[in-house]
Amino acid sequence: MINEELPDHIVYSPAVIEFVTVAAETCLFLEHATDQTREDFILKSVKILPLLYLKASLLEIPEPVFDESPERFVTEEDYLYVKEQVEQLLGSDDSYLEVFHPDMALSDTPIAAFVSENLADIYQELKDFAANYQTVDTDIMNDALAACLQAFGEHWGQKTLNALRALHAIRYSDSFAQDEQAEHVSEQKIDRNSFLSFLRDDNDEADVSGKLL
Repeated sequence: MINEELPDHIVYSPAVIEFVTVAAETCLFLEHATDQTREDFILKSVKILPLLYLKASLLEIPEPVFDESPERFVTEEDYLYVKEQVEQLLGSDDSYLEVFHPDMALSDTPIAAFVSENLADIYQELKDFAANYQTVDTDIMNDALAACLQAFGEHWGQKTLNALRALHAIRYSDSFAQDEQAEHVSEQKIDRNSFLSFLRDDNDEADVSGKLL
């Protein structure tokens, strides 16, 4: 269905459709985090998170239709699966010092936060939103959008920026550049043992051919 054929409702507006698309891509990206290398995950994260924030920030919160909150679909197992994948990829870089935590004003010591928790929290909100959107019931879709954008203002928008800040620091660190370069060299480097094995196989084939001749 092309945009001109969509019903005249906010949930089908171009800006909302763009947000839905980025939200779905973000969920898919996080669900398959460990299918990527650490470097690729970081490089993609610093591109998709700003886009996600932008698309959400451009939207107005619609008036809810129902009194009750939209249905929740993400289980604790789903949440932990995403969190543990990101934690595994980032290792010691998963933690960072939190600047905007409400308790910072009352604390004399830095407060640690984790990129993996931030991204899992974001995933939970986006996945619940996307799952409700798939009902194709405009009232449910409307309220799912309202709840997601309300939560964006309350917490997951800030968590997006916090995670991006930490990932930006990793992306543009000297060690990341060195790791990326080393990975690139390693992909191009010929394995010496494989090369010698190839030569032996080639010589064996030559000997056999000589005997046959």
